[in-house]
Amino acid sequence: MDWYLKVLKNYVGFEGRARRKEYWMFVLFNFIISFILGFVSGLIGIGNILGYLYSLAVLLPSLAVLFRRLHDTGKSGWWVLISLIPVVGTIILLVFTCLDGDEGINKYGPNPKYE
Repeated sequence: MDWYLKVLKNYVGFEGRARRKEYWMFVLFNFIISFILGFVSGLIGIGNILGYLYSLAVLLPSLAVLFRRLHDTGKSGWWVLISLIPVVGTIILLVFTCLDGDEGINKYGPNPKYE
């Protein structure tokens, strides 16, 4: 839960680097919360309005942590746009988020793994 809150606190921090653990824990908690909200919305019978509101609320933090994750692998945040290519772009972006970060300091800052 600390990783999730860390990302939410740094919701407009597009600079720097994010470890794999920080990114994937945020994704995991997003998935769990979205699932719970979808289940509750289904029980109440209001459609998926809670899920849409939650997605809107975490849009900026999600983009920020994705940019920082790409920075950790030495790539620019503009690589997010590769996901606009159907299927292949999403797979490439997934691979980039799974790669280990650059050792030591890169042009985006020091390695967060050793801080």
